[in-house]
Amino acid sequence: MRGVLKRGDESPGETVFIRNFGCPSSLVDAGFMERALIGAGYRISDNPASADFLIYNTCGVKTPTEDRIIGLMKNVPKTKHLLITGCLPVINLERLRKEVNFSGISGPSTGPEIVNILSRVKRGLKVTELRTAWKLEPLLPNPRSGQLISIIPVAYGCLSSCSYCCVKTARGRLRSYPIEEIATRLRGDVEKGSREFWLTGQDVGCYGHDLGTSLTELLDRISRIDGKFRVRVGMMNPEHLVKIQDELVEAFKSEKIFKFLHIPVQSGDDGILEYMNRAYSVEDIKQIVLAFRERIKRITIATDIIYGFPGENREAFENTIQLLRELKPDVLNISRFSARPRTPLSEARRVPPHEEKRRSRTLTDLSREIALTQNRGWIGWKGEALIDEIGKGDSWIGRNHAYRPVAIRDERNLLGKFVNVRICEAAPTYLMGKTL
Repeated sequence: MRGVLKRGDESPGETVFIRNFGCPSSLVDAGFMERALIGAGYRISDNPASADFLIYNTCGVKTPTEDRIIGLMKNVPKTKHLLITGCLPVINLERLRKEVNFSGISGPSTGPEIVNILSRVKRGLKVTELRTAWKLEPLLPNPRSGQLISIIPVAYGCLSSCSYCCVKTARGRLRSYPIEEIATRLRGDVEKGSREFWLTGQDVGCYGHDLGTSLTELLDRISRIDGKFRVRVGMMNPEHLVKIQDELVEAFKSEKIFKFLHIPVQSGDDGILEYMNRAYSVEDIKQIVLAFRERIKRITIATDIIYGFPGENREAFENTIQLLRELKPDVLNISRFSARPRTPLSEARRVPPHEEKRRSRTLTDLSREIALTQNRGWIGWKGEALIDEIGKGDSWIGRNHAYRPVAIRDERNLLGKFVNVRICEAAPTYLMGKTL
């Protein structure tokens, strides 16, 4: 999300380096700040050493992530103006004040306010601005023509109250963009050359509840936009997804929607789900996955699991393993429970470390086993893939209709093109193919 301002013969303004951490929503936030800074006359630099100001747009969802980001910020020279933005300042301001030397600090979705914050820093003020309810920024078309992947935020915040999650504290309640504003942005980016779109939010499944609309209505509208492109729908909490599953299955049948369903399970034990305050059951999860797999051929199911959750005894963990063996998710994201500040479980007792390690190994081994088996089922498949990434040497990475990564070798420049491929081999995390 970086660019360089060019102003012809004008003298260059002060420079700002932006380093981003976290989810696609954070990338969007960084883009909004970048646009505002360029409009105010600043130049965006890729070199932190020569920049006048450094902005670290942070994430605080997990303790290891927080530790890594703070470690990096400790190494910023004290002669530099460091501004910290994003979720971490809201989640753990006390630690930042103790351990990091900064000039200004702000919460997520700062947008144009970053210009005001930076100007106050220039006057010698140490700024703390932790509002979490900044207004939604207009979804203007991407200023850079030819950007292949476009990330579009459909909403900020969520409607859930998970007992372990600190992001709700930082991002707040659900605020959705109107359908037509999203459609206008997407159509404008298609005209500028974008071919792959990520619809992002803290919980895309509850999109539109605050506006009296729904995700299915949004996808139906997007599917009517002219042009050849593909849309990846972001993470959806089963709590809201179960209420719209039949309509959503139909919306996913559109050729413009990647057959990729990210539904975070988190645990396969109803007792742990209740302690997590997840507001759905194991049977709900099974019902959702079954509905999609029965009606959409070759859909990719991605899920998340938290292991070592407080109260997760061996029986509860085995219930999770049993559910994963039954669901056979194509993509499994594994996370160790991390007690976060300002959550009901901030002081919760953890599972003993040796047991955490055992569970981590078990989940990792099972994940690779399932993923390899599922990917081998694609060998021999022929179809279209959108090349969205440059690989090593003369290789390219594409995504087929189910958002499966396909590696191919070809001396031609295929970036941004739809090509016909045949799958020849499979690895746990990607497919290997040849162009036809």
